[in-house]
Amino acid sequence: MTQIPSEVLQRVEELRAALHDHNYQYYVLDDPQIPDAEYDRLFRELQALEIEHPKLASDDSPTRRVGSAADTSFAEVVHRVPMLSLDNAFSEEELQEFDRRVRDRLEAEEPIEYVCEPKLDGLAVSLHYEKGLLTRAATRGDGTTGEDITANIRTIPSVPLQLRGKDYPDLVEVRGEVYMPKAGFEKLNKGLAEQGEKTFVNPRNAAAGSLRQKKSTVTAKRPLEMCAYSMAVLDEAELPATHWDSLQLVKDWGFRINPEMRLAIGATACLEAYNDLMNKRASLPYEIDGIVFKVNRLDLQKQLGFVSRAPRWAIAQKFPAQEELTIIEGVEFQVGRTGAVTPVARLKPVFVGGVTVSNATLHNMDEVRRLDVHIGDTVFIRRAGDVIPQVVKVVPEKRPENAERVVMPAHCPVCDSDIVQIEGEAVARCSGGLYCPAQRKEAIRHYASRKALDIEGLGDRLIEVLVDEGMVATVADLYRLTKFQISSLERMGDKSASNLVAAIDRSRNPVLWKFLYALGIREVGEATAKSLAAYFGTLEAISEATEEALQQVPDVGPIVAGHIRSFFDQPHNQETLEALKEAGVVWQEEQLASADEQPLAGETWVLTGTLSQMTRDQAKGKLEGLGAKVAGSVSKKTACVVAGEAAGSKLAKAEQLGVKVLDEEALLAFLNEHGVEI
Repeated sequence: MTQIPSEVLQRVEELRAALHDHNYQYYVLDDPQIPDAEYDRLFRELQALEIEHPKLASDDSPTRRVGSAADTSFAEVVHRVPMLSLDNAFSEEELQEFDRRVRDRLEAEEPIEYVCEPKLDGLAVSLHYEKGLLTRAATRGDGTTGEDITANIRTIPSVPLQLRGKDYPDLVEVRGEVYMPKAGFEKLNKGLAEQGEKTFVNPRNAAAGSLRQKKSTVTAKRPLEMCAYSMAVLDEAELPATHWDSLQLVKDWGFRINPEMRLAIGATACLEAYNDLMNKRASLPYEIDGIVFKVNRLDLQKQLGFVSRAPRWAIAQKFPAQEELTIIEGVEFQVGRTGAVTPVARLKPVFVGGVTVSNATLHNMDEVRRLDVHIGDTVFIRRAGDVIPQVVKVVPEKRPENAERVVMPAHCPVCDSDIVQIEGEAVARCSGGLYCPAQRKEAIRHYASRKALDIEGLGDRLIEVLVDEGMVATVADLYRLTKFQISSLERMGDKSASNLVAAIDRSRNPVLWKFLYALGIREVGEATAKSLAAYFGTLEAISEATEEALQQVPDVGPIVAGHIRSFFDQPHNQETLEALKEAGVVWQEEQLASADEQPLAGETWVLTGTLSQMTRDQAKGKLEGLGAKVAGSVSKKTACVVAGEAAGSKLAKAEQLGVKVLDEEALLAFLNEHGVEI
């Protein structure tokens, strides 16, 4: 008699202990410590060893059970018919082998008809109805004994409390999956994070945690859905002949069934269904982790029967895992086009979501702190569809003793400018906006935009080319471009080059507020730029003002003042301003009247309708030049409404509130009276 090697015995014991522990974490605590794909690998390894060494078979092996025992915090429910698990296929060959076994056992000469159902990633439940009324609901538990969750199930809108119609048996059991749609999951996690509470790793985890709340009022607030996938009755004579027809009957009773279900004849058609569903996976509003194939005819199901833990007439073919375990080998910081500094985890490469992943976003330092990420940590990586891979959970039990905390650098890794994070903001940013190579395309685009210096002809595509060809590094380089350089570019003829050079030249003498806005200082929009120009009069005065002085300007609070101060404190930005001066850019630094001396200081005006002699933007600029604030809606605080042609609801509201109204002719007269050129 062959003796089983000691290393095999040891490995079997290790696997059984690990799987028992993971079952407890997954089914009882709703806090999985490994992704499903890792669990499947451990399970299949143990299964293979037990097949190779039959003497190792044991009734208490995880391969003979589904999950773990029920949590005693809920009443136990013994299932009348065990809620068995499904065997898995991980390749086309394994699915074809399953089909071959089915045909061999049935001695079938014709292809078998299967029902193909999406494998929802949620929590399996059993619902009992007596005379059409819901009387009990239970979780799967260990397959034999589950937990009574009737009160919580009743809160789910897609679960009928009473069956529809009259054509249903006195006693019927409907089984299905409770899950949480993607949108609901994102909203739930966002709310939990805002409240400083623990978030869920994935929608399946969220559904399980929500369904096992001690208070059904909490469950009622969670966006849970239930989709039926089977039914059973005491008298089998009352069942339809096929699984497909039984689901249509369940639908008539008021249950949701999955609209992606389809029939397939033979293994080839099943594989087509698998590929079609995998292609749709990312666009579905809920998570699925595979597809289930079930022999359609119920008499054939009965003939095929069961093995110890699974039916012989069904199998689940898994999709590539969307979650995996790997190790964070380092963290780098990337600078985006708007200056946002994002921590990115460098990972030990892992195959997840159908591709090999070596990087994953950590979003921002608030997320790093929430997850408590250290270099060297073992982490869950998630990649769903085309979503950027992200770290969703740390496994602290596997953290090395020498693991280092992740710390935001003080200086930009691209340009060495200061990294600034304003209190109350999650995102840290590089303050070298005019200079930083990571931000140069966005900085140039904004500088040339219509509301800034309005350099006609300098669009996004041309900016891309100019930067990529090394012709422009900062906005100051625009003024050194020659017609010959521009015309040498693809799709740029002599006339286009001449027009662009002329447009750039016209931007050399901007008014102060437009130039200030063009610099792209964070949160300094048109209105704030005008207020700053009106208050300080010169760029030098603005650049030298303290945060306290800046906050004396209307609409400038502590956050905006901090952004302005950070911008002008960066040597690289000052260098670019000097380069602009050397290139012949001279902004019109005219000391304007203080806001209190302006005729419309403190007044709010509203523009509505179409003006014939100027655009609404031009009229807005002229009114703001007189100190007015131009708003988009009418209220009791509105001082005046300017009504052009086809003025609508704003004019009506002004008349209703008794607000002063001027037509275009009266506006022109008013501007002329105050010395404003038309």
